[in-house]
Amino acid sequence: MNALRNRVTLIGNLGQDPEVKTTETGKKVSHFTLATHDGFKNNDGQKISETTWHNIVAWNGLAELAEKYLRKGKQVMVDGRIVYRSYEDKKGVTKYITEIVLSDLLFLNDGRESSGKEIVKDTAVKESTRSSRKKDEE
Repeated sequence: MNALRNRVTLIGNLGQDPEVKTTETGKKVSHFTLATHDGFKNNDGQKISETTWHNIVAWNGLAELAEKYLRKGKQVMVDGRIVYRSYEDKKGVTKYITEIVLSDLLFLNDGRESSGKEIVKDTAVKESTRSSRKKDEE
């Protein structure tokens, strides 16, 4: 049972360009949304397509990769853990948010934007920060 842990893997398309910020302590953090698609046939035999949106957070090296290579529409595979948090908005209303904090990022499409410009030479680039993840959370 030691293999059971908080882990999620998703394949989808970016819904927006990553928003990258630097924290007061100098760490980079990137936020973007990821759309995953699922399809099925209903009782009438019609094909139904559903899109689910996920909030993605990347830290340090992964945030830099996201800033440099990811753009709206790009297909990626993300691996990370689910984090639930809450905050109060300006009106004092408690808001709840679910995020995927990345540990791995894999670029799936050919690395070309719609303009045809090459943004990476490899068809897949993988960056792992498993060993540095604990440092980011401190």
